[in-house]
Amino acid sequence: MGKGFFEVPIAVNEPIKGYAPGSPERTKALDAYKKMYNSTIDVPMYINGEDVKTGNIDTMSPPHDHQHIVGTYHKAEKKNIDTAILGALEARNTWANTPWEQRAAIFLRAAELIAGPYRAKINAATMVAQSKTIHQAEIDAACELIDFLRFNVQFMTEIYAEQPESTSDAWNRLEYRPLEGFIYAITPFNFTAIAGNLPASAALMGNVVIWKPSDSQVFSAKIVLDVFKEAGVPPGVIQMVMGDPIMITDTILASPDFSGIHFTGSTNVFKNIWQKIGTNIHNYKTYPRIVGETGGKDFIVAHKTANPKQVATAIARGAFEFQGQKCSAASRCYVSKSIWNDVKNNLVNDVNSFKMGSPEDMSNFITAVIHEGSFDKLASYIDQAKSDDNAEIIVGGNYDKSKGYFIEPTVILTKDPNYTTMFTELFGPVVTIFVFEDDHWEETLHLVDKTSEYALTGAVFSEDRYALELGVKILQNAAGNFYINDKPTGAVVGQQPFGGARASGTNDKAGSKLNLYRWVSPRMIKETFVTPTNYRYPFLG
Repeated sequence: MGKGFFEVPIAVNEPIKGYAPGSPERTKALDAYKKMYNSTIDVPMYINGEDVKTGNIDTMSPPHDHQHIVGTYHKAEKKNIDTAILGALEARNTWANTPWEQRAAIFLRAAELIAGPYRAKINAATMVAQSKTIHQAEIDAACELIDFLRFNVQFMTEIYAEQPESTSDAWNRLEYRPLEGFIYAITPFNFTAIAGNLPASAALMGNVVIWKPSDSQVFSAKIVLDVFKEAGVPPGVIQMVMGDPIMITDTILASPDFSGIHFTGSTNVFKNIWQKIGTNIHNYKTYPRIVGETGGKDFIVAHKTANPKQVATAIARGAFEFQGQKCSAASRCYVSKSIWNDVKNNLVNDVNSFKMGSPEDMSNFITAVIHEGSFDKLASYIDQAKSDDNAEIIVGGNYDKSKGYFIEPTVILTKDPNYTTMFTELFGPVVTIFVFEDDHWEETLHLVDKTSEYALTGAVFSEDRYALELGVKILQNAAGNFYINDKPTGAVVGQQPFGGARASGTNDKAGSKLNLYRWVSPRMIKETFVTPTNYRYPFLG
């Protein structure tokens, strides 16, 4: 930054389009969806600025129509990962020394490409690949990814501006260097925005990244990669590889130049990766940064003073939007006895009004779960609830995978607060409710805190401020994102930094400066203006 102190555009959250019938954005999204659905693509890996095809391919199909093939993607051999590592390290020599405003310009351009010419395409790809409704695709693939890119640039400048005090004798300055080596980004199927943000946030800070998207999200990951290419991300800075996750991860973690992982996915996978890093720790040139957001068993607790309709709406949206496949989704609820009947009636009416089917039909609120493994797992827990004496399905409970992996939104009522679906992460459209006695508020809060190993999101509903205060206090470690009188989903970049602790991750708060700090290694520089020439201090006489 030798020619000016540059100010970046002030970050603002991207407005969410409505996609009402007859709107131009609805027409564009449907046209893009139909074009993608009725054609096929072949997705290569992207290594050192080149498309790499191995011939070892797998197919891609929409979860809502699993016999229909929309494309193929190529899977890596070990030599491809070795090549990617070497290429990343070579690219780092230039990228790490690229002026920050040039890096900022690339990712600001990426944001505007998504906001404009790529919006319909990235939304449609997310509808096809992940069976998201247009609203869920819009708030994820378009708006949240745009927000990540814009706000991260602003956060970067705020970090760079944080400098130590200087004196007339010496100038003290902090240089926020990228990490030495390369970053490994592993991204999940459920959010296209996360797939874009995990590699981009690290790259923005001057790092080079090897990115492995979920096998179930490659279709829309390709659109993210296309945006990065058009925005001007140089070859080798962000590379995309697919294939055997164990082989890819083992190869990357064996490199002495591995310097960090940016991960979103399952808790067990993250723990296994952490263990492998620990095993390899003596081989690394530096201590790797380990950043992960993992599972959740997120709660809603409703006090006797809560508004039943508000509680029911929070459950309907929080548990069932995107088929409950959000790490923040409400999956266990505790409702005070005196309001339960009203909550139940409103919730059952809401669920019975849901339409389910392909996201192409924009009147559908529910579509399919991601793949057969998820479907089978969810079906087994639903069947178990049907046979257990201490559980009752009050709405839903049916499923069908003949065409797509469709699970009806299902509400389980249990008499046992420790029933299996009250603490097991299901990651689907199944929510379990326990009704507690009105005078057991504090006891129930402690129950909520102790029931799950996770601590990602949670919500408390009450019109009693003392009850709310008690909830905030007792549940202080139960959720990294805590909501009062609102559903536990829908964190907005720049407004609600996202992440949890316990088995839910390292709580490094994506969508804030806190996350970007993890991708820099500060160097303190002190420049003395008049250097002493005599070792003697005054006390020596």
